Amino acid sequence: MSVPNNLLYTEDHEWILVDGDEATIGITDYAQGELGDIVLVESVGVGTHFEKGDSLGSIEAVKATADVYAPLSGEILDINSALEDDPQLINHDPFEGGWIVRVRISNKAELDDLMSPDEYDEQVSD
Repeated sequence: MSVPNNLLYTEDHEWILVDGDEATIGITDYAQGELGDIVLVESVGVGTHFEKGDSLGSIEAVKATADVYAPLSGEILDINSALEDDPQLINHDPFEGGWIVRVRISNKAELDDLMSPDEYDEQVSD
């Protein structure tokens, strides 16, 4: 299982790549493995404002359906439209091609609540 060192993580198995005031969000390798083959990804629309903890969308898989929760507050800048035609990009490439949304961060202090790669690796190794 992969836990890239350049990302931040949540206890709910989302990853966050921060780039200035923007962030890209997806689900981790661990999460996609637990869900199994992903068949549908739905996300809120571009321009949507959200608060930390709000649902950003859902992922339907063979084994289960899971919500993707906002790890921080912000506004949706872009959604990964490639997932409409190939939702299994998340299974095959969760940290690159399988990203779900790009957002503008509205409260950078919320980044302090996220887990480091080492903290996340320890959580999923238990």
